Amino acid sequence: MSEQITRLDESKILFEDDEHQVVWFGWEEQEGADSFVQTNQCLVVNNDKGYFFDPGGTYVFHHVLENIMRVINPRQIRYLFATHQDPDVCSSIPYWMKTTDADLLISRLWLHFVSHFGMEDVERVVAVPDGGGRISLDTGDYIAMIPAHFLHSEGNFSIYDSRSKILFSGDIGAAIFPPGKRTMFVEDFDAHLPYMEGFHKRYMHSNKVCARWVEQVRQMDIKMIVPQHGSIFPEEQIERFLDWFGELRCGGDYIEQIYKDERF
Repeated sequence: MSEQITRLDESKILFEDDEHQVVWFGWEEQEGADSFVQTNQCLVVNNDKGYFFDPGGTYVFHHVLENIMRVINPRQIRYLFATHQDPDVCSSIPYWMKTTDADLLISRLWLHFVSHFGMEDVERVVAVPDGGGRISLDTGDYIAMIPAHFLHSEGNFSIYDSRSKILFSGDIGAAIFPPGKRTMFVEDFDAHLPYMEGFHKRYMHSNKVCARWVEQVRQMDIKMIVPQHGSIFPEEQIERFLDWFGELRCGGDYIEQIYKDERF
């Protein structure tokens, strides 16, 4: 991969105690890289076992692998989690399936589609039911697949790590920045809003679906929200984001404008 296209940032620890660690891997697109969208990959290490979320596209595989190997032997990764089926989420899956002994968890709706990325070992793919599910960890904690259907995929999940209380939200909360403008954490919600508003209005399904997800999330103990693209929401920004997302008009709410090719 050309250095003119992307540069991988150093990994950053989002949570750590004696038994549990959450590590963020991300990269920043360079000037002139308009055809690429920045992605965040995250790894949980619990008692020396790994759990890897939204592994990313093929073009970041080798760089992400290099950084993961500084944290854990890839053969210690037990599960790969895909919030949905998009290529920026899981087109690198065939490489990860060969590099690890992990099983892939993905919505049942995409079970028969992931092989089109070139994956051969479909017996290691676990179909997640619409209601979600949990993976129990050695410490008694768990990682949960939280329903997030139609946000923006028909079969879509957020991922919750009960030990760190971090919600990995997939495309919910994603932001697209001009080159060089991305920040790791959201510090000023109002200043951050223009970077995510257009994306959410078109890529999310409707206000009814957004509000349902927010209702569910408000019942959870969450200290941080990590989207798949862009900046992380620290605890003090979570309520502002949920208030905004729960009221958002998007997708089908603008169906007439979409068919008329009008801006909204």
